[in-house]
Amino acid sequence: MSRICRASFVAAAALLSPLLFGNLLATGAEKYASFGKIERKDPRFDKLVSKDAHMEQLAEGFEWSEGPVWIKDGGYLLFSDIPRNSVMKWKDGEGITLFMKPSGYTGVVDYGREPGSNGLTLDPQGRVVFCEHGDRRVSRLEKEGGKKTLVDNYQGKRLNSPNDVTFKSNGDMYFTDPPYGLPKNFDDPRRELAFCGVYRLAKDGQVTLLTKEMTRPNGIAFSPDERTLYVAQSDPEAAIWRAFEVNSDGTLGKSRVFFDATAWAKAGRKGLPDGMKVDQAGNLFATGPGGVHVFAADGTHLGTFDTDQPTANCAWGDDGHTLYITANNFLVRVKLETKGKPAG
Repeated sequence: MSRICRASFVAAAALLSPLLFGNLLATGAEKYASFGKIERKDPRFDKLVSKDAHMEQLAEGFEWSEGPVWIKDGGYLLFSDIPRNSVMKWKDGEGITLFMKPSGYTGVVDYGREPGSNGLTLDPQGRVVFCEHGDRRVSRLEKEGGKKTLVDNYQGKRLNSPNDVTFKSNGDMYFTDPPYGLPKNFDDPRRELAFCGVYRLAKDGQVTLLTKEMTRPNGIAFSPDERTLYVAQSDPEAAIWRAFEVNSDGTLGKSRVFFDATAWAKAGRKGLPDGMKVDQAGNLFATGPGGVHVFAADGTHLGTFDTDQPTANCAWGDDGHTLYITANNFLVRVKLETKGKPAG
């Protein structure tokens, strides 16, 4: 457990439901229950996911689980519970413990329904990076236990509420900034930017607005060759994933709609385009209406991990063959044939 939260664990326990502590902390070496179903749409899917694969429910009882990241040094998963302003830790054989609270808001008054951290990742040095809703910044956990602000404004105006983040191999950080963490969302009087941006924080500290064409930018991920940047748009009227050309200087060029799931959203499938990851072959594992959808690099829908839940995000873990999924108040995993690159 982090030094930051050691003293706060007992106090924070009162905020966690009996379901959480009654069910989660008992989850150790027990066999995990099956969860949801796997839908196969294209023969290529069978090379990624074995015929006997199934999703496993690792834990439940969260208010809204998000932003998973695998910590190789220690062999455990961290993920956000945004409404509870907490980062949780899951380790096989040990179950759930509280890693950090507060995780995204350090103020002294109520700050809406989603004050905590959202997307988590590791920087190239293996340090945990947080998209913080309440404190409206992207921060990094330092080795001595404190946090450092990486970026909290664009041209002197405070960010909305950073949502998700990824790193390019050269160390540049790319992140999205919708207003979901503001208490009144798009209409919040605290809002200082009139758009929802996708940004780059370069290694030299320079912040660049890459695009503001997306109405609700959310999840973000690079293709393996880093020539394409995928950005999810969690807009029920235009529930899409967009693919941007990445220029040689790291800025973004032309974009195209990679996949349009608006019809799925309007048909009542739970969730919207959100977090995503890419495997080493370039297939996109993207949370959206209905669960986690797998798309080939050419945009073909290969299959779906149907969670029957609004599904927020996913992350590679273990040896890279396991996909961890945060779906509503659940933590789920599925072991695959394909392999992704864990963060960091």
